[in-house]
Amino acid sequence: MSVRVQAWGIIAAVLADSDPAGAATRQRLSNRLDENPGVPERALLEHLLESRQQDALKEGSSDAVRTPLPLEGMPPRLVEQLDTLMSQSRISSLLENQMLMTAFQPIYGLADQSVVGAEALSRFVSDDGASAELWFAEAAAVGLGANLEFSALGSAAAAAAKLPPHLYVSLNISPSSCIDPRLPELFDHIELPINRIVLELTDGIPDEEYLHFISAITPLRERGLRIAIDDSQSGAGILSRMLHLRPDFIKLGRNIIGGVDHDASQYALAACMVDFAEQIGSVLVAEGVETPDELRILTELGISAGQGYLLGRPSVRPKDWAAWNTPLDPDGLAQHARKAGRLAEGSGAKDKH
Repeated sequence: MSVRVQAWGIIAAVLADSDPAGAATRQRLSNRLDENPGVPERALLEHLLESRQQDALKEGSSDAVRTPLPLEGMPPRLVEQLDTLMSQSRISSLLENQMLMTAFQPIYGLADQSVVGAEALSRFVSDDGASAELWFAEAAAVGLGANLEFSALGSAAAAAAKLPPHLYVSLNISPSSCIDPRLPELFDHIELPINRIVLELTDGIPDEEYLHFISAITPLRERGLRIAIDDSQSGAGILSRMLHLRPDFIKLGRNIIGGVDHDASQYALAACMVDFAEQIGSVLVAEGVETPDELRILTELGISAGQGYLLGRPSVRPKDWAAWNTPLDPDGLAQHARKAGRLAEGSGAKDKH
């Protein structure tokens, strides 16, 4: 069903309501229809935006435009349809106007202390300053999640042309988008060679989708694509899933590396993951590295690579990417760690996009 047909249906339902409490709402909607003849979806969205802004002023919240609030005199079911329609319009506008850019964060090889890869993180140009997580969550909620993820992947692949050619590029993607038949086509239309691409899964793979995921991803891996998963993916069978999937990279978060330099249990857990990764042929990457002591222990344990504010913050500027060739300086890292600790407030939190 087209957006226009949906809009007419919602408008008809609102105007047909006879509840006196909704008289003002119906009048405002009629006014918007008069101002936008023949374009009901625009009239409806302007009406909803106006109502949301009025509610925001009453509630004193800058998030009311994005957060569903009850509209006076309108049935909840119609409010939900309006919110969906508005989200679809907002995401579609973002895609059409290419209102996103890519930040890269360096991934260092810990043995030789040089950059081996970069993780691509989406940054959105929007008036409300919403985070990337909110944009992707909103897109997924209205059926446009894969569209936005593919747009972000295309943007990242184009920006990666300015990275040193020996670096691999880690691109975040949901397992459901990996099943989308458009994914192989994407790799046929970007200039970044597929053997430089690592798809980093942002979520666990649902059991009911696992076989479909394997069928979709195997031909791409045979062409040189690599995949990464992280230890935060929940489920009792995550280790057995790793044994079967044999990801090229396993990313360790703060739940494992936090305190590895002074907590015996954390040290033992990290050491176990080093042995496990070696047995299945995966490369271990420590995320959210915050202190020089953590970096030292992770290196001694044999963890292959690391990233975090200690090693380098995400940046959209190519001149920052060029500076990654500078060798790690332990004294400089100590000073940077103190500064990063003040600014980051828990940089171990995973930025999934």
